[in-house]
Amino acid sequence: MLYWIFAGMIVYAGIIAVPSLYLVSQIGVLGYSKGRDDEPVASPYHGRAQRAARNMRENFPIFLTLAVLALVIDGTDMAQAILGAQLFVLSRIAYAPAYMSGIPFARSSVYSIGLVGVFVMAFALGG
Repeated sequence: MLYWIFAGMIVYAGIIAVPSLYLVSQIGVLGYSKGRDDEPVASPYHGRAQRAARNMRENFPIFLTLAVLALVIDGTDMAQAILGAQLFVLSRIAYAPAYMSGIPFARSSVYSIGLVGVFVMAFALGG
């Protein structure tokens, strides 16, 4: 499980960093290093990257809580918890590109797989 927690943290950091890459390309390194009191209007891809990052910030604490609980609760079905963690982390790797692509139903489909992973992890705690 620790492997999937660390993998999830790496994916989290990556998804959170993507919107910054769009800003750097828009305003340059010097503009990015300033206070940015007036941020430029977000391009469609930058806006999607921001929303994907916000969604990750909303869902990662749930994953992390369930993963840590799986480690500390006696009687947890660890194989099931790991399967749920795998579903969540791997779906999140695909989620940001699916969201940013703007392809209808792609984002929702990939999100649903991650959500199933969270439920699998939760049910694993019951033993």
